[in-house]
Amino acid sequence: MSVTKLKTNIGHWQERVDLAATFRWTERLNMHEGVANHFSLAVNDDGTQFLMNANQMHFSRITASNLLLLDANDPTTLSGPNAPDPTAWGLHGSVHRLCPHARCVMHVHSIHATVLASLADSTLPPIDQNTATFYGRYVVDANFGGLAFESEGMRCASMLSDPKIKVMIMGNHGVLVIGSDPADAFNRLYYFERAAETYIRALQTGRPLRVLSHEVAEKTAQELEDYPGQAEAHLREIKAILDAEGSSYAS
Repeated sequence: MSVTKLKTNIGHWQERVDLAATFRWTERLNMHEGVANHFSLAVNDDGTQFLMNANQMHFSRITASNLLLLDANDPTTLSGPNAPDPTAWGLHGSVHRLCPHARCVMHVHSIHATVLASLADSTLPPIDQNTATFYGRYVVDANFGGLAFESEGMRCASMLSDPKIKVMIMGNHGVLVIGSDPADAFNRLYYFERAAETYIRALQTGRPLRVLSHEVAEKTAQELEDYPGQAEAHLREIKAILDAEGSSYAS
């Protein structure tokens, strides 16, 4: 079936294309977890209907057309023929059901974010511009309770009620970021992994850290929040690279 025909037959096409591109780039950056980890995107006003990757599909094979369209309020979802991964349903379904402001949700076990989440103190001090991006805008979950089935997913979602919180450092687990769309969420995910790597490498030196003051860290975080067009440009360039390579993400 041609891409033109797919656009006609499948709803939310541009949202699907944008989300599919972020899967492909996450795999390229080795921030994926094989056939685990999931991204989701709300497509209705209250956030309860959402796109998500199919169960046990590698990030490198995800396309716009094979994303699932799910309803967070449908109790029969896990019994259907195209049921999602039950832990993905537990986590992402709960977030979309309870946090309508969380339009796009990305959860990975990327190396540096997971190392940070494994430390006894998983806070991220503002030691450079990237780490300052997240100052006052993340929460640490220190109560890991096992795989993110329904009850664990609801517990995690309850920690994201404040719209200012954009990142959950999931203790002993990984990281979850939220955004207004795939560009916003992926840009945040990318820079959080960079920030975590910078902090971990700084710790490895064993030397004292130069931590920014509250005033400067908050000013920097706000300036970056208000910086025009960066997330959109980031995703635009990712798609341009994929398109030039003949990638199938938009099929």
